[in-house]
Amino acid sequence: MDTFDLLNKLCPAFGVSGEEMEAAEAALELLSPYGEGYFDKKTGNAVFRRKGFDDTKKTVLLDAHIDEIGFIVTYITDDGFLKVAPVGGIDRRMLLASEVTVFGREKIKGVITSTPPHLEDDNKKLPEVSDIYIDTGMTSEQLKNVVSLGDKVCVDNAPVKLLGSRVSAKALDDRCGAAALIKTIELLKDKPFSVNVVLLLSSKEEIGEVGAKTGAFDISPDIAIAVDVSFAYTMGEDKEECGELSKGAMIGIAPSLSRELSDSLIQCAKDKNIPYQLEIMNGKTGTNADMITVSKGGVKTVTVSIPERYMHTPAEVVDLDDIDNTALLLAEYIGGLE
Repeated sequence: MDTFDLLNKLCPAFGVSGEEMEAAEAALELLSPYGEGYFDKKTGNAVFRRKGFDDTKKTVLLDAHIDEIGFIVTYITDDGFLKVAPVGGIDRRMLLASEVTVFGREKIKGVITSTPPHLEDDNKKLPEVSDIYIDTGMTSEQLKNVVSLGDKVCVDNAPVKLLGSRVSAKALDDRCGAAALIKTIELLKDKPFSVNVVLLLSSKEEIGEVGAKTGAFDISPDIAIAVDVSFAYTMGEDKEECGELSKGAMIGIAPSLSRELSDSLIQCAKDKNIPYQLEIMNGKTGTNADMITVSKGGVKTVTVSIPERYMHTPAEVVDLDDIDNTALLLAEYIGGLE
């Protein structure tokens, strides 16, 4: 499937942490020709097993989190506005005047309010999330008929193509990782090989890698690759701390990861002439790998990250070629395992 079409199915799907079902089912539908999958209501995880799963074989786990950042409704004012709290690390700089969808008993469109600069005493001050309101156009009584405290809210922004092979959307963290895993399975569909491949589209990563902890324990893999996004350089940042768009997947090297797997992926990329770059971390990774690597008695784990600009905003940016090259690297690596 075309990578942009994949993102068009995955990114708009609702999946704020704790409410991943819609996004998970969209991914499982795309994977259905290649094996069997299910949504675990207990954990919020989606699990997929490639055709030919055999309990006597070693298992490779490919993980990408399916949840996204958003909000939770905390209060309905007498004037008909919603107050919210963040779910995950929201970038507050991008919020004012953003369009949102409230997922109550029915879906409701709204906007985050902003005060005109003419009426601000200090329009340079960045408001806290607790200071913003959502305006749906409804009265308080109308809202209470369709919205309950605890309902989730997400910012709207469907995928759009930029110049070249770059795209912008909300929830590319980490739906672009999910897209890469789906493309990996597609590349492997007609290839026999000697390991099981299990995909974990994990829940609640944005609030502490919760789904990866339970999912990895249940699957009990022999090795694991956690696919997420990482920082791509843009103006004003330190190049030493960032990868680059369009330069391929970022293979992780860290004390908490398996150097054996990192080196094997690097060698595979070199042998197959697949573009790649390195991501050096001095401790934990801040990804699901941190939970997977300590699951049960320990799992050899490595990260493969897709470079992304403007992380945790409604306008994240990635390069489609980086997604495709991530999938190609994973498929070639898995295809060569014995």
